[in-house]
Amino acid sequence: MLTKRQLIILDALIRLYTSTGQPIGSKTIMIETAIEASSATIRNELSQLEKLGFIQKTHSSSGRMPSLKGYRFYIDHLMQPQEVTQDKLKTISDVFGNHVEQMDDIMYQSAQLLSDLTHYTAIVLGPKAESSRLTGFRLLALNDNYVMAIIQTDKGTIENKVFRMARSIQESDLVKVANIFNHHLVGHTLTEVAQKLKLEIPLLIRKHVSNATEMFLSIESALKESTESRHHISGKLNILDFSENMNTQKLKSLYTMLDDSGDLYALIDHINDDFVVKIGDEIDHELLKEFSLVTRTYDVSNYGKGVIAILGPTSMAYDETFGVLDVFRKHLTHTLLEFYLE
Repeated sequence: MLTKRQLIILDALIRLYTSTGQPIGSKTIMIETAIEASSATIRNELSQLEKLGFIQKTHSSSGRMPSLKGYRFYIDHLMQPQEVTQDKLKTISDVFGNHVEQMDDIMYQSAQLLSDLTHYTAIVLGPKAESSRLTGFRLLALNDNYVMAIIQTDKGTIENKVFRMARSIQESDLVKVANIFNHHLVGHTLTEVAQKLKLEIPLLIRKHVSNATEMFLSIESALKESTESRHHISGKLNILDFSENMNTQKLKSLYTMLDDSGDLYALIDHINDDFVVKIGDEIDHELLKEFSLVTRTYDVSNYGKGVIAILGPTSMAYDETFGVLDVFRKHLTHTLLEFYLE
């Protein structure tokens, strides 16, 4: 159990190290805090905190820096979300105040805004739509072998997916495929739709519209995107600001992972808790042992839950990040509700 003075010193050291990136000494703590103790007393307390594993001494100076154990303790017991500044509040309000017509636009703008506000890498997962039901499906032939699939759900969501065919398709085949989809898929949840697309629908396509197999694969891909959480990642280059100790090969592997997004997506897709912070080895990914992953869920009424996440250094400004995520979540939820109710 840490004493009150040790708690004050640990809190101050972590906040100072986060803001400066430099090891913190006893004199700095004495000057920057209102603690009533001499520099020698603070040095003794720092030694105790080091023995307990909350801080560590660097080889280059007499200052200390937080350990992963120290960050964990700080987040769980000491950290208070920082109030968001007025200029950031205005930026959030302005971006979410813009009218958008596509869900993907909301997700893209959200990830970009969150990255700009925190200067870290931001990931935004749209609300899951497993409970939504398919209520309408149309296929329209466009020019140059392009086809548009119009997908509508009972949540009021309408998506337009345009894809190109390698060869022209007959209008009659478009009608047949659309009829199969409407007869066998409309009224089912999107989760059920995904299952039928794997098992039942391919057999019907081969039986009734055998020359439309290629088109079916394109439509299947479009519908699959509608059943999965939409996700966008922004600010990948920000990693360069806090990965100076990472070798080139590992950095390339990290960027490959972010480009594919599959691994990172898997790490946060299943998160249901309100706030989750994973530090270093807690993330359980070889490439992310020097990072922290902060996630927060948001709930868009009966339209589903989504996740917003920040990937940054273990020395990230947690208090500021938590404050931004809290405000950001409220604005994103409100914007999505307005989108669904339009």
